Amino acid sequence: MISGAWWTLRMGSLTNNMKHFLIITNTHKDEERRLTEAVLSYISEKGGVCHCFFSEGEQTAQAAPEISEIPKETECVLVLGGDGTLIRAATRLVRSRIPLIGVNLGTLGYLCELEESSVFGAIDRLMADDCLVEQRMMLEGYGIKAGARADYGIALNDVVIHRTGPLSMVRLRVLVNGEYLNTFCGDGLILSTPTGSTGYNMSAGGPIVEPKAQMILITPINPHNLGTRSIVIGAEDEVAVELVPRRHQQDETVEVSFDGDNAEKLLVGDRVVIRRAQETARICRLSNESFLEILGKKMRTYT
Repeated sequence: MISGAWWTLRMGSLTNNMKHFLIITNTHKDEERRLTEAVLSYISEKGGVCHCFFSEGEQTAQAAPEISEIPKETECVLVLGGDGTLIRAATRLVRSRIPLIGVNLGTLGYLCELEESSVFGAIDRLMADDCLVEQRMMLEGYGIKAGARADYGIALNDVVIHRTGPLSMVRLRVLVNGEYLNTFCGDGLILSTPTGSTGYNMSAGGPIVEPKAQMILITPINPHNLGTRSIVIGAEDEVAVELVPRRHQQDETVEVSFDGDNAEKLLVGDRVVIRRAQETARICRLSNESFLEILGKKMRTYT
């Protein structure tokens, strides 16, 4: 598959409001491009304009196009893949302010509203502007290493601080708004948005919350202390996490990743500061089902 390839289809005219689309296809989920071609043809037959970008992989810079490459008239991004594909597209395109909607070609797909069977009906509704756009909270962060500041990244799902190297626990000192909270011992910490609560946070035993909520979840990964639990703080709070020594050698290291990308290594004494991002991800919603209804269906399907 060719990464970063573009297709464009145009036909006729359209009297409804929305007609300019961008498709981002994960080629590992639509290997033969069968669904992509069908969606392209359908939009064209309806009189729309559609460009397509083929993502070679979620962990690469080619997971989404550069904003400068996207036609300025684009009104909606259709993401064909899974939650990971949608998350990375939303993160990379957040400053474009273009709303996105996901088509789940993976497994669970909490964030992707559409399935392959419902995508064509959804296109009809999008072209008629029969949709809502949700603003989803994001996180941003920077590191302080040897006293110097380094900007890191932005995340729709979570910021994960996890141990590296030998199989030994690490100690992470956490401050909220400059006040000491706790020192966590274990494999690391997850700082999650409400959107990310159904991701790694859930797998680590953290709470599931309504994705439109405004809060930050702090969930320990394999904590050594059995009494350690997730902590929920306000969206406007700032969290600083410092790697502190656990043994005399002080050679422990951790990595900080934003939605699984942009891994940065921290040494003992370094810290990362996480706070609410100024930007929000814009996610299209078509269904009138509540989050709890969708959550229940997903859990019944995949348990």
